[in-house]
Amino acid sequence: MSIESNLSVPHTERLKIKVCGMRNTENIRQVAALLPDYMGFIFYPGSKRFAETLDKRILDDLPPSIKKTGVFVNASPAEIQGKAEQFSLNAVQLHGSESPETCGIIRAMGVEVIKAFGLDESFDFTILNTYEGFADYFLFDTKTTQHGGSGQVFNWSLLNENNTVKSYFLSGGLGIENIGDIENIEDSRLYALDLNSRFETEPGLKDLNKLKIIFNQINRFRNSGLEGL
Repeated sequence: MSIESNLSVPHTERLKIKVCGMRNTENIRQVAALLPDYMGFIFYPGSKRFAETLDKRILDDLPPSIKKTGVFVNASPAEIQGKAEQFSLNAVQLHGSESPETCGIIRAMGVEVIKAFGLDESFDFTILNTYEGFADYFLFDTKTTQHGGSGQVFNWSLLNENNTVKSYFLSGGLGIENIGDIENIEDSRLYALDLNSRFETEPGLKDLNKLKIIFNQINRFRNSGLEGL
């Protein structure tokens, strides 16, 4: 899957990793040992990975380099602020139809705001322009009724229609079988990879062996990128 972009510069040497859909205490500890850059906890009750009984103590013990990220779908700013304070969140991912103004309110709480968009052939990329000043990052996922976590890959060539300068997370069906194609995305805006359902033994429980393979692969991307500079 090759992306032709007018922003074609090496980017893989700085790719960040986010592991999302965490909730099991021991599994959180195991994944944290791999040192992802972001770890996501889903506070949306409709999700199969809803972190209903998340243990705050394990989050307090995470390495400070891991950004604790709360994932919400059309939650009120008050609810988000409550969770951000309860779990000392560093970032908030908004996966619903939140307005730019709502993103701005949440950003003013002192957390990073990652605004997610579900992509398909009918997505209107001009919408992104209204969010540029209110979000720190975009996240592009496959459009489904499930608000993410579907394990489905969208057509990455759609990213060519993105005319914003905002850095973004790539999500939607990333797995061992397609991670190598990331090297073909020559886009300096690609900031992070969001790993979730294709690295699970069951919803909310990550397969450590699969994650280790991907972490090693991404580290090879980083090293090869540095050697090429």
